[in-house]
Amino acid sequence: MTEYGRGPGSEPWHPEDPLYGDGGWEGQQAHPGHQPGYGGQQQHHYPQQQSEYGDWGQGQAQQYGQQQYDPQYQGYDQQQYVDQGQQQYAHQNQHNQQGYHEGYQEGGWDGTGTHAHVPYAADPGDPYGQQAAAYGAEQPDFYNTPDAYPPPEPPARRRPEPEPAESEPELDQKPDWDPGPDQGEHAFFAGGGADDEDDDEPEGRGDRRGRGGKGAKGAKSKKSRNGCACLVVALVFVGGLGGVGYFGYHFYKNRYTAAPDYAGGGTSQTVSVEVPRGSGGADIGRLLKAAGVVKSVDAFVSAFTSNPDGDSIQAGAYVLKKEMSAKSAVEMMLDPKSQANVVVAPGQRNVAVYKVIDIKLGLSSGATRKVAESQYKTLGLPSWANDNDDIKDPLEGFLYPGTYPAAKGMKPEAVLKAMVAHANEVYGGYDLQAKAKTLKLDSPLQVITVASLVQAEGKTHDDYRKMAEVVYNRLKPTNDQTNQLLQFDSTFNYLKGESKINISESEINSNKDPYNTYTNKGLPPGPIGNPGDDALKATLNPTTDGWIYFVATDGENNTEFAKTYAEFQKLKDKFDASTGN
Repeated sequence: MTEYGRGPGSEPWHPEDPLYGDGGWEGQQAHPGHQPGYGGQQQHHYPQQQSEYGDWGQGQAQQYGQQQYDPQYQGYDQQQYVDQGQQQYAHQNQHNQQGYHEGYQEGGWDGTGTHAHVPYAADPGDPYGQQAAAYGAEQPDFYNTPDAYPPPEPPARRRPEPEPAESEPELDQKPDWDPGPDQGEHAFFAGGGADDEDDDEPEGRGDRRGRGGKGAKGAKSKKSRNGCACLVVALVFVGGLGGVGYFGYHFYKNRYTAAPDYAGGGTSQTVSVEVPRGSGGADIGRLLKAAGVVKSVDAFVSAFTSNPDGDSIQAGAYVLKKEMSAKSAVEMMLDPKSQANVVVAPGQRNVAVYKVIDIKLGLSSGATRKVAESQYKTLGLPSWANDNDDIKDPLEGFLYPGTYPAAKGMKPEAVLKAMVAHANEVYGGYDLQAKAKTLKLDSPLQVITVASLVQAEGKTHDDYRKMAEVVYNRLKPTNDQTNQLLQFDSTFNYLKGESKINISESEINSNKDPYNTYTNKGLPPGPIGNPGDDALKATLNPTTDGWIYFVATDGENNTEFAKTYAEFQKLKDKFDASTGN
């Protein structure tokens, strides 16, 4: 029996034989009387080998007469030799395929790529038998002929034989060879990838499924995947073109076409628009578009940025017309006549603010002042405000300088609430309680009171810090120059409800009102005006040069400071000379 035959004789085992490939290396049961071997072929047992084997199968040394096999080749059943009467062959088959294929050499396959050197006798009846009788002699190659069968391959490289599909046409069968994604269809369009689990399974020669077992269903599945892949690519491509076109159109429209806009100066219908603090051109444009004044935000922004005075538009209320061109809307907002606002200037007293609110809201004179006196507790004052009964106006110092909407139809309490809210916002940015202790003042309200004095007596920005030091130095118990008397004309003017009046010394010294700092030591009961940012910051950060006197030597804006009474007399003489007194 030859190694490639299935019975005695030299007839080769043809691959079309139904039993061809049975008893291979993948654990299939060998038929009785037939020993599976390399590639499903018969293996012979050699019990008389006297050469010492190396690491065979499990690494155990084998001596003469011992039998060892590799357990990983499950088709190798030693017991079958016993069942067959321990048949021994006088000659040994010399089909040593490792001489022609890797992993199988002269002595037989040992599972590790090595073999034992065993002499073989040639079988004259086997056409594939080796003609050289001696060990190691050169042997002819019967596999490299046109009519020869392909040589067997090592177990790791074996492929199953293709099975013809019973109901599918042969064209759907996949050939044994696979060109791969680089030589044929690309793997993406061929349906390859993680989903093709069949491609990842090892296939041996004894595996009867074959590569063509997928049949027409596999081909249809791949065609379906090919179609889906092409559809996805097409959708992505079309979607990309659509997106580019959409953004390109809007880019062209925004860059090269004019924004929608009304024409002319608007209709006869008016509307009041309130612009909050901190609003930019786009913010104002959105407000005007919502009110029906302009047709688009872009048109207003364009007109706003084109007008050199556009940045001067401040927060407040504006009375505008509906359906105005953007250019006309900007020009109308710059016109003071259309501005329905109340502007509180730094140092301005409350009585002056009340009058302006009455005018803007179209109320009778004194209406806003009555609301302030009766509703001051509901207008949002902080808890530390109005801390004594001598305060003339609890809202004094809390109508913070700024621009506030005051259009007809609004209520005075709404305008006052906005002013108090702004004051709370600014004052809340400073820890006035801690600042008062640092400055040796009794409460945060006294900090605001000092700031109102600095604002009223100072004339320029440079004066404010020096003026704040004058206040603190005169309040000191160690002050032996004025004996803790501030002696500010501004406080007496406040109690009189006047300003810039000539006051005789006899009148000042005879008035005992708490706001008269000539006759009362320390600060007045409360602020005498609404201080601005500069005066407030100077109050919190005075100079430390020792200033205690000051005189407006020109009677107006030029204020000079002195540290001693002698220096003060010189400044007073200078003042008398400049005013003709």
